[in-house]
Amino acid sequence: MFISRLFRRGTPVVSFEVFPPKAGSPVENVYRTIEAIADLDPGYVSVTYGAGGSSRDRTVEIASRLRNVYGLEALAHLTGMSHSVDEIDGVCSSLIASGVENILALRGDPPLEGSPEVRSYPYATGLIGHIKEAFPGRFCVAAAAYPEGHVECPDLERDLDHLEAKVRAGADFLITQLFFDNESFHRFRDRLAARAVDVPLVAGVFPVLNAAQVQRIVTLCGASLPPKFTRVMARYANHPEALAEAGVAYATEQIVDLLSAGVDGIHLYTMNRPETTRRIMANIGRLRRVAPACGR
Repeated sequence: MFISRLFRRGTPVVSFEVFPPKAGSPVENVYRTIEAIADLDPGYVSVTYGAGGSSRDRTVEIASRLRNVYGLEALAHLTGMSHSVDEIDGVCSSLIASGVENILALRGDPPLEGSPEVRSYPYATGLIGHIKEAFPGRFCVAAAAYPEGHVECPDLERDLDHLEAKVRAGADFLITQLFFDNESFHRFRDRLAARAVDVPLVAGVFPVLNAAQVQRIVTLCGASLPPKFTRVMARYANHPEALAEAGVAYATEQIVDLLSAGVDGIHLYTMNRPETTRRIMANIGRLRRVAPACGR
């Protein structure tokens, strides 16, 4: 089923993200994660790519198993920068054969060191357009959105221009990069509304469990850290168990605010940590079933 249809049901769509194991690690680890969260009734589960498309085959394998073994809708990540057109079409054909109908189309990271530099689609817009043209009616395509702007595009208005281009190319819904300041998301949604971008917008939420994650996140995506968040980090950074508990509480507070504001969906970056996902979902169990007020 196309994930875009889930947004017509009138209640927020809650989804999870898992990632394939690194090369040489057993794929069973991610299946244990999926088995531990499958009963939480996610609208869908997305499966990431490794750097440079390094886990392409495992992404297809896991997406197929999500759909055909666990009975969950799968959103397979697909990147355009490090694959040839034939490789992209091969992935799409494999997904169709497995019954997977949903793709998150991304630019992706540059190819790994020593790999050929393909760059068939150096921007996600081109990849989205290709999928829609080469496989008409076969895929629901999601695209990434950046509430605080892409780290490589300091001009917020130009970044919104790029996002509009993704929607014009055929993106059916948007999933945001993680953020810790909900006000940045609310402002972003208002800017999209002002531009009449009306596809569903899903908020990406990342529960911080250790201090090292924060520095890595800021380096990779430039997410701002509001004072409330930095106070939590300063107080509990040297107390791992307390910080993990505070991270769950902070993510829960973010989600409660987003649901109250009538968000279309919540995408929880699980980091393959099912116990954290279960705790957060227990905190919002009834909230996710409430339809937003009219006018949102």
